Amino acid sequence: MFKTILVPVDLGEIGAAQPALDKAVELAKVSDGNVRLIYVRAIVPVTYMEFMPPAFDQEQQDEAEKKLAQLAASVKLPAERVSAVVRLGSVYGEVLDEAEKTGADLVVIGSHRPSMATYLLGSNASTIVRHARCSVLVVRT
Repeated sequence: MFKTILVPVDLGEIGAAQPALDKAVELAKVSDGNVRLIYVRAIVPVTYMEFMPPAFDQEQQDEAEKKLAQLAASVKLPAERVSAVVRLGSVYGEVLDEAEKTGADLVVIGSHRPSMATYLLGSNASTIVRHARCSVLVVRT
């Protein structure tokens, strides 16, 4: 069934990603698949970087990797079947690229109920659904 399942998470809202993560684990157990977590850090505009301490970027990366590793350790699958990566860029672009790079055959993404803003502007989840080359499961909270 699904051998590589990619799960985008927002470390600022882990609770919102939990239903998607739970569904990914359930599917991975049934198909003896692997789960890969991805968190995408936002790029800080260059105009703000002069106000940041020199080690800001590395500290943000280290903190994100630490939090994501803690989340990965809590996944109820054998450790060798769970991996995690922190990337920098646009959420949908990095998720789609990671799906291609890892050969993911499913992306499981959480989504809030749509608001008027997401109907008019789109969202990361809808962009991933439209452009992914693999199956995408959107799990509503």
